[in-house]
Amino acid sequence: MKDKLLGKTLKELEETCLKLQLPKFTAKQIADWMYKKGVLDIDSMTNLSLKARQALSERYEVGIVKPLKEALSEDGTIKYLYQYGENAFVESVLIPDKKRLTLCVSTQVGCKMNCSFCSTGKQGFLRNLSAGEIINFLRSIDEFDEVSNIVYMGMGEPFDNYDEIVKSIEILTSSWGFALSSRRITVSTSGIIPKMIKFLNETSCHLAISMHNPFHEERVKIMPIEKRYPIEHVCDELRKYNWYGQRRLTFEYIVLKGINDTYYHAKEISYLLRGIEAMVNLIYYNSTPEFPFSAPSPKEMEEFQKELESFNLSTTIRQSKGQDILAACGLLSTKQLSKNK
Repeated sequence: MKDKLLGKTLKELEETCLKLQLPKFTAKQIADWMYKKGVLDIDSMTNLSLKARQALSERYEVGIVKPLKEALSEDGTIKYLYQYGENAFVESVLIPDKKRLTLCVSTQVGCKMNCSFCSTGKQGFLRNLSAGEIINFLRSIDEFDEVSNIVYMGMGEPFDNYDEIVKSIEILTSSWGFALSSRRITVSTSGIIPKMIKFLNETSCHLAISMHNPFHEERVKIMPIEKRYPIEHVCDELRKYNWYGQRRLTFEYIVLKGINDTYYHAKEISYLLRGIEAMVNLIYYNSTPEFPFSAPSPKEMEEFQKELESFNLSTTIRQSKGQDILAACGLLSTKQLSKNK
């Protein structure tokens, strides 16, 4: 089985060329063909010598994996299902929105966090994705050169796969890679504090925190990570950083009807976010029969937004997209796994 070139940094490509006794500049040419020009095979890298292409082809391939399935929503959202090995099904979502085209990528096959409202968590954890597999979500679609934003909000906890997500960000943002601005990338976490601090110090990408409940006793019931990394401690760390520049901080909040949408929740959120310049992003829960939760009505969602705004919190309501194609995290892969059993 050949090794994949996709997902290698420029330094790693240079090391590969050195092993094959190829000129160092060949690495930059390979990166250009893979990440900018979008070739699918080594033979298409026509400014490489025939000898170089033959040497590479003996041991390597570009390594693009096309989606196993695609589902197109009425609103233009596209859900992609990939198979990265036996029973290793992962998802990405392409979301059109006015002048932006956002790709939501996964970072793990399954997830260890076991949040009680999430289909991915119920799959259990199989393995981390490599940087190449994460980059493949972008490179494998026809619209790869039209994507304006990347969000690490798919299957898995990104900071539980820290090294590979940072490596993928290097490929996305480097001049030899996709040359995407770091301000076009948002990484979400449920609150792994040590990796969150490391991320804030090592990158300039945006950060999103999955809050979903401000009360420790309630959050721990739906998000087990609260036991180790309480949301209060997460906010204490975030308060140490300056959020008044271009870097954005968002708190993601899936609204569960009658559970986390009261005045008291709004008041506690305002207390946790005191002194932090951030946006609260309210998200409609995607109701599924396997979970005992339901989504609020539009009127109830707007009322909760008003409660938050009464405490001077900047708040938005994320418009649900792709509901007709199971676009919520983990739904399509869970369905595929059920078919295979």
